[in-house]
Amino acid sequence: MSRRWLIAVLTLALCAVFALSSTGASATPVEESAATAVVAATPSPLPFEPMEELVYEGEFSKLLLRGIEIAEFRFTASRIDTPAVAPDQAQSAASQLLFKGDATARGWFRKLFGVDFHFTIETVVEPRSFAVVSTTKIDEQGKRVRLSEAVFDRVNDKVTWTERNPNDPQSTPRVVTSPLNGATHDFISAIYFLRTRQLAVGQTFEIMMSDSGEVFPIPVKVAERKTLKTVLGKKTPTLRVDIEAFGDRRLIQRNGQMTLWITDDARRLPVRVRINSDIGTLDIKLKSVVTPNLKSANKSSKS
Repeated sequence: MSRRWLIAVLTLALCAVFALSSTGASATPVEESAATAVVAATPSPLPFEPMEELVYEGEFSKLLLRGIEIAEFRFTASRIDTPAVAPDQAQSAASQLLFKGDATARGWFRKLFGVDFHFTIETVVEPRSFAVVSTTKIDEQGKRVRLSEAVFDRVNDKVTWTERNPNDPQSTPRVVTSPLNGATHDFISAIYFLRTRQLAVGQTFEIMMSDSGEVFPIPVKVAERKTLKTVLGKKTPTLRVDIEAFGDRRLIQRNGQMTLWITDDARRLPVRVRINSDIGTLDIKLKSVVTPNLKSANKSSKS
């Protein structure tokens, strides 16, 4: 299994994602500038504030294997409580958003793919523009460990990604630098950015996402309304969002499809992601939600 496929799964909803600067999305498919689209779409307060943790389980299916649990995903959103370097920077420093993602192998993963994995990502985001400031990742696959950081330099319009091997400190770091070309998001910020958008069936827009120092355009389409059985209830109103993350010059350069279901309400919770590829089908379903005002919504049934 490729590293990029694993990382893309984490997005999900990862992906979804899904998950990515954007050009405009409105009730009709017209183009707007990235800045206009983001500012107009960012509500206050944000739907995941003041704090939120989402827990998902991933199930793999291929041929006779059906619904085999292989991974658990956790996403948290919070604010950074960082002292400002100067008095006039106090407000912006305190208001930075921190998104965390954690994916851990469960159940049959080791038997199916011959490797264990644990993947963590932390993203710092400037909330007014929703632009990523930095992304750090820890990628553990068996004995193989990689640490990486992406720094988004808006002044010089470039992203610089550096990957190191902590097991071999003397090795030369891998460095990739690319023009941002308006890219605002990484995997995890894309997920939360999508939740700030006013979505409606028929919308199409493009998200520019950066991963590993490269920049990829990700077309997105809000395809339909659908009622699903989820942890939130037996008849949860959702929107189906199709994400073109697979294909030539896309995030994942192989054949596949990615679909996200997000609640059709003010919170826009990602409740399910389905990823189809030649490897098989991965279903990622919301298992629980924890917020200061909601102890948790526990897993109740499978759809």
